[in-house]
Amino acid sequence: MDQARDTEFDTILIGGREQRAIVIVDHDDTWPSKAASMAQKIQDSLGPAALSVEHIGSTSVPGLAAKSVIDMLLVVANIDDEESYLVPMESIGLQLRVREYGHRMLRTAELDFHVHVLPPESAEQIDYLDLRDWLRVSAADRALYESTKRTLAENTWSDMNHYADAKSAVIQQILTHARNWRAGQPTS
Repeated sequence: MDQARDTEFDTILIGGREQRAIVIVDHDDTWPSKAASMAQKIQDSLGPAALSVEHIGSTSVPGLAAKSVIDMLLVVANIDDEESYLVPMESIGLQLRVREYGHRMLRTAELDFHVHVLPPESAEQIDYLDLRDWLRVSAADRALYESTKRTLAENTWSDMNHYADAKSAVIQQILTHARNWRAGQPTS
């Protein structure tokens, strides 16, 4: 893999790179209720510091196969003010995994939840929501994304982030459709 990318991972990943098998499973109808429960825990622990909490990623799209990791999006006013959200998040079982400019990611010890922390109106926040919302309505892009994930999961990755990077081109293609859809323009 790309040595420069590995060096970047070594800088931003708390606890270092991890090699795990990528296992894609059929959609689990319990994912939305599990996400809603975690969203409530996050909201309760942070109060008004949580500007919004959303279920994102493949587990938020009915019918889409995914890794059994529920992704959540937490928007806070000042991502650099870690004291305002890290301690409360740790109290509900979340641990800091990624610290990079404009983004933090916490996860559970069981590795079944990832909580992405972003500032308001960031490009990443918009991308996460556009991707989720478009995949909920586009059967063609949902099938493309699932096929891509299943194919990539057959590879061995030195770190899970390389798997995520490998999906980037397809995600950008789907995001183009999503943005056109949001703007009321043709999607292909």
